[in-house]
Amino acid sequence: MEKNMFCYQCQETANGIGCKIIGVCGKKPEVAKAQDLLIYLLKGIGVAVSLCKSKPCCCSKRADVYNFVNDSLFCTITNANFDKESIYKRIDEAIVLRNQLISRIKEKGVAIPDIDVLTWNGNRTEYDEKAQTVGVLSCKDEDIRSLKELTMYGLKGMAAYLEHAARLGLVETEINDFILYALSELVLNEDATSLTALALTTGEWGVKAMALLDKANTTAYGNPEITEVNISVGNRPGILVSGHDLNDIEQLLEQSKDSGIDIYTHGEMLPAHYYPRLKKYAHLRGNYGNAWWKQREEFETFNGPILFTTNCIVPPTGKATYSGRVYTTNSTGYPGWKHIVSDMNGKKDFSEIIALAKTCKAPKEIEKGSIVGGFAHEQVFALADKVVEAVKNGDIRKFIVMAGCDGRMKSRDYYTEFAKSLPQDCVILTAGCAKYRYNKLPLGDINGIPRVLDAGQCNDSYSLALIALKLKEVFGLNDINELPIAYNIAWYEQKAVIVLLALLSLGVKNIHLGPTLPAFLSPNVAKVLVDNFGISGINTVDEDLKRLGIL
Repeated sequence: MEKNMFCYQCQETANGIGCKIIGVCGKKPEVAKAQDLLIYLLKGIGVAVSLCKSKPCCCSKRADVYNFVNDSLFCTITNANFDKESIYKRIDEAIVLRNQLISRIKEKGVAIPDIDVLTWNGNRTEYDEKAQTVGVLSCKDEDIRSLKELTMYGLKGMAAYLEHAARLGLVETEINDFILYALSELVLNEDATSLTALALTTGEWGVKAMALLDKANTTAYGNPEITEVNISVGNRPGILVSGHDLNDIEQLLEQSKDSGIDIYTHGEMLPAHYYPRLKKYAHLRGNYGNAWWKQREEFETFNGPILFTTNCIVPPTGKATYSGRVYTTNSTGYPGWKHIVSDMNGKKDFSEIIALAKTCKAPKEIEKGSIVGGFAHEQVFALADKVVEAVKNGDIRKFIVMAGCDGRMKSRDYYTEFAKSLPQDCVILTAGCAKYRYNKLPLGDINGIPRVLDAGQCNDSYSLALIALKLKEVFGLNDINELPIAYNIAWYEQKAVIVLLALLSLGVKNIHLGPTLPAFLSPNVAKVLVDNFGISGINTVDEDLKRLGIL
C-alpha cells in the first residue's frame, strides 16, 4: 500500500520508525506533504544563492531571502503549523523568490544547471503529486538520507532561533548564509564523509545562532535574574501566552497594561518572568500549567484567550470548548484559528485578544505555590564563588545537565524518577520544557543554591554551555569533559537537534539521549556518533545513575 506520508523528525514518531498514515503530532498527510514540498523548494533557493559566488546579484534580495527561509523552516518544525493553506502560500512565494534569484543570476551571465529544484514550476493542482516524489524517502541510500536529515533538522532549529533574534533587531549575515549553503549541499552533495562534516559544522553555527539570540534577548530585556514565579491564579480574566517569542509577550504586556486583565505564561514562555524588563509589568501574573502536551486540559480550565507565538500546538479534540479563543502568530498556524500578522515595523495589534479576555472568567486554579528560575549564565557567574566553594569542599559533587524537551510518552516518567533519585550532593542544570518533569519537586538546595538551576528556554542551553566553559576555566582544566558534569538530555523536536549538534561541536562527549534515540539516525550514522562522541540511549534510572558515575 502506498504511504500517505512519511515523517520521522520527532521523538514520538510512530513505532520509532516513522509516521505513515497521520502524524502522532496530529499532522495530516496533506500538511506533511506540503511541508515536504516547501523544504524541497527551500533547497532550490539555497542552490540558486550558491550559484552566485560573489553574491552581487542576490544582495538586494538577501534580507528577504533570510526572512523567508527562516520562517519557512520554522513552520515545518514539529507542532508549529497544521494549516495547509498557510504552507501552500509559502510554497507559492518560494517558487516566485527562487525564480527571481535565478533571473538575477542569469543577468550576470551565470549558467543555470538543469536540475529539478531550480526548474520545477508547478501550480497548486500539482503540489500534492510533486510532494510525493521529493519527501524524505526520495533519498534511497539510508545513511546519506540519515546524514542529510540530521543536518536538515539542525537547520530547522537554528532558523527558529534566528527568527526570534531578527524580531529583536539582530541579524548576522554569516549565520544565514551558512543555512543557505547547507541547504544547497543537501541537494548537491552525496558523499557520506563530507555530509558528516556538514552536520558537525551545523552544530558550530548553531552555537553562534544561540549566542546571537542570547544577545538579542539580554540586550532587549536585561540578563535573567533569580525569580520566584507564581503558579496560582488571581481573580481577574487573563490571556495565556505559549511558545517562545519574547517580543510578542512584550507587545501584549504593553498593550494590555491598565486593561484590568492579567497575562500568564505557559510551557516554554515561563522564562519570560526571569527578564527584568518584562518583570516590570505588574500584570504579568504567573505561569499557568505545565509543558505543551498538557494543553488540552489546561486550556479548558484557563477560561481566557490563548496566544501561540511559536510551537508547540496540540490539535484540539472535537469536544474542545477553547478553540474559538486560540490565536496564532509568526510561523504557527491551525485551521480555523485566527492568525495575527505584524505590520511593516514588526508591530502587532492584540486588541481583539484583549477585548475577548475582558469577557471571560478568571482562570480556574489548578495548583498553588511558586517555582524558582532565572539561572542563566550571568546569574550563575554572579554566584561563581559560592558554586566553586561548594564544589571544592564536596558539598556539590556532580552537575547533571537535564535540558531539552518534554513529551507525552509514559517513558518520560524516567526523568522525574531520575531527578528524585539523585543524591543530595547533585545539582540539575536545565533549560527547555524538560524542566516540567522535576521543577516542582521539593528537591531543596545546597548552601542556598537550588538543586534545580533553570537557565530558561531550550535555546538557553547556550547558557549551560557557557557555565560549563566558565567552570573549566575556573578549575584550570584542559578538557570540558573533565568537569564533574554528566549529560542526561531529553529530546522531542528539531530545536533539540541543533542543541545536540552544538554540544558536540563544543567537544562534549558521553551524552545520554532519550527517551529514545532519533529514528532518523541510521545504524551506521548512530555508530559514528557512538564511536566518536559516546552518545548513548537511556536504560533504567539505577543503571544510568551508575553509568554516569553518580552512584
